[in-house]
Amino acid sequence: MKEPLAYRVRPKTLNEVLGQEHIIGKDKFLSNMLLNDTLCSMILFGPPGTGKTTIATIIANSLKIKYCLLNAVICSKKDIESAIFEASLYDAYILIIDEVHRLNKNIQDVLLPHIENGKIILIGATTSNPYHSLNNAIRSRCHLIEVKPINKDCIKQAIIRAMSCNEGLNNKYTIDDDALNCLANYSGGDLRFALNKLELAALSTNENKNITLEIVKSVVNKANSTIDKDEDGHYDAVSALQKSIRGSDVDAALFYLARLIAAEDLDSIERRLLVTAYEDVGLANPQAVDRTFNAIATAKIVGFPEASIPLGFAVIDLALSPKSKSAESGIHKALDIVNSHNFLMPEYLKLTPVGLSEDEKYDYDRLDAVEKIQYLPSLIKNMKFYEPNYQSGPYELSLIKNYERLSKITRSSNLKDLYKKSK
Repeated sequence: MKEPLAYRVRPKTLNEVLGQEHIIGKDKFLSNMLLNDTLCSMILFGPPGTGKTTIATIIANSLKIKYCLLNAVICSKKDIESAIFEASLYDAYILIIDEVHRLNKNIQDVLLPHIENGKIILIGATTSNPYHSLNNAIRSRCHLIEVKPINKDCIKQAIIRAMSCNEGLNNKYTIDDDALNCLANYSGGDLRFALNKLELAALSTNENKNITLEIVKSVVNKANSTIDKDEDGHYDAVSALQKSIRGSDVDAALFYLARLIAAEDLDSIERRLLVTAYEDVGLANPQAVDRTFNAIATAKIVGFPEASIPLGFAVIDLALSPKSKSAESGIHKALDIVNSHNFLMPEYLKLTPVGLSEDEKYDYDRLDAVEKIQYLPSLIKNMKFYEPNYQSGPYELSLIKNYERLSKITRSSNLKDLYKKSK
């Protein structure tokens, strides 16, 4: 049985790699490294189907260095120890590890000293952001290189090459222009996806061996997405959703919501929308915050695909609402103080104050004096955590009006005198 088309037509030299000119173009990092016959440990990170493992094997073959290819998902400590032993037999040795972010910590500990002394040159490949997924020990010993999604023109070029080359479809098929464009558009920057669907489309043709737009659409149910619950594309979309809502770009917010809905990860959508509602809209429109909670509750009851309707409702509501981060910034300022200092609270605020006479204690019946009492510790009695947002909505503006009235009151920690004056 033949290997998949995407495997058969993998580039064998850097010149054949498409879409990564920023690292393999003239005078770029990898090109110069091969030109100078040098190499260092590195992590190639980027979306699936962009050529990370292919580039790694090309580097090893171009420098004629012995290498071993492992996958961190299935490799064991024994596999690593075998690679270390094999490395001791050669002057230079490359260990290529796919999905390197999944490498077990115990295995990393075995591998690290050999990377450190240069006995093993590690080339890791990962779809995850190495700043989030790799531990410092591995990351600090490797050069980080981003492999980017492949643009549509390069994908079309690769499809045409695959159709004509001997290892590929060997000119046995033709493809219509609109089918070629559709396949490139659907690929989402993933060349492997495009080639796999091309092979499936070729197998779906009739006796005339022509790949039409209808055939492509029949084998590609929907566009390839980089959104995966466990990968960085997912977290990027979550981040983009909140930033779009914060920037009041309702169309962008709906777009990123749709990408998350396509992954059917209601839990992440729920968490992000609730956080966004309180953090970015907050006091400017508390009713929208409540509506968001209700919309999410409805979405959880009805499930997908109908859940997209209340979720879309909430996103539009939040994106077009006035914004205020005063609640979020206020509590974080307070947390910064609490985490960096230990200020003693006034004795009269404690549940059971010690050493105070009755007229020095907090009097629950003296409601006429509650707005004049000092509640902050004396060392920070004038510190402000809440910053009024005068661009907010009507609700917070009403709070600000009361805040300004209260700010004019001189608060006192001498409750005995305060109670006498307030009578």
